[in-house]
Amino acid sequence: MESRTILVTGGLGLIGHNVVARLEQQGHRVIITDIKTNYGMIPQEELDYLLTERRKKIKTDRIYSIDISDLDGIDWLMRTQKPDAVIHLASFPRQKVVNAHPQWGSRTMSEGLLNLLEAARNNHVRKFIYISSSMVYGDFTNDVTEDAECRPQGQYGIMKLAGEWLVQDYSRRGFFDHVIIRPSAVYGELDVEDRVISKFLLTAMRGGVLKVNGASETLDFTYVEDAADGIVAATLSPTANNKTYNITKSHSWSLLDAANLAVRIVGQGTVEVRDKDADFPSRGALNINAARQDFDFDPKVDIEEGFQRYYEWLDNSVYWSKKTV
Repeated sequence: MESRTILVTGGLGLIGHNVVARLEQQGHRVIITDIKTNYGMIPQEELDYLLTERRKKIKTDRIYSIDISDLDGIDWLMRTQKPDAVIHLASFPRQKVVNAHPQWGSRTMSEGLLNLLEAARNNHVRKFIYISSSMVYGDFTNDVTEDAECRPQGQYGIMKLAGEWLVQDYSRRGFFDHVIIRPSAVYGELDVEDRVISKFLLTAMRGGVLKVNGASETLDFTYVEDAADGIVAATLSPTANNKTYNITKSHSWSLLDAANLAVRIVGQGTVEVRDKDADFPSRGALNINAARQDFDFDPKVDIEEGFQRYYEWLDNSVYWSKKTV
């Protein structure tokens, strides 16, 4: 396979640094832009630790702190580095953060995306990979395929879906090929604490109460290495051009079962069930047959193994061991 030059926005994030590492392992030249923001919500000490550890897993020294809301900066980056493809991961990470800072979220998720699309057009990028979200579907049950009607609830899902349409329009006008990726509930080592699985495991390690918002609510939990493998495969596969893919484990687990699993693995902690969070849609498992067929996507890590790996990493982390005593 020919070596390519690939720009990864948000390349120091949880998914991003895993994508970069896989591209490098396959011999590709990777450029990163990442502003290393804490979104006004992540403790800076925690973020600094995670960024340092993520940086150890990748080789490239072409790391830039150019905000995607800076059109001139993004255009300069593409003009000087000449990427063949862009994998766009830079985004507000979830609905909670967008709800807290909607204007800032829009600058990143809408204006920033348009800047990237314009720069990609102007600098003859051949392929644009847009990382969307399962949140575009709104409420859904199991076995949802990519052609299901999208009814997002909340600004995060709405802006992600609007982004899909913008990307598709640039392809419709012939500027470049695209791929749209819809991941779900990605978790794993080097994630921030303020996510559901991180909270479950760390709260259990502290002997605390794991709070479950809705006993019957489910998520299609996806281990981060599987998500990264799917993104890289779609990026490199010509068969994936101008298509949309669910990239998940394709197996739903209830939040209550996930909390109980965390308690069982850690060996302590208790579970408290509360009412469903009205700001979040009810979600099941996504159908990944299209990704299996087009580029042999085959997620390997089930939730029991993924939780165990994540727990062992947390338990051996110098930083987190100080935060769980």
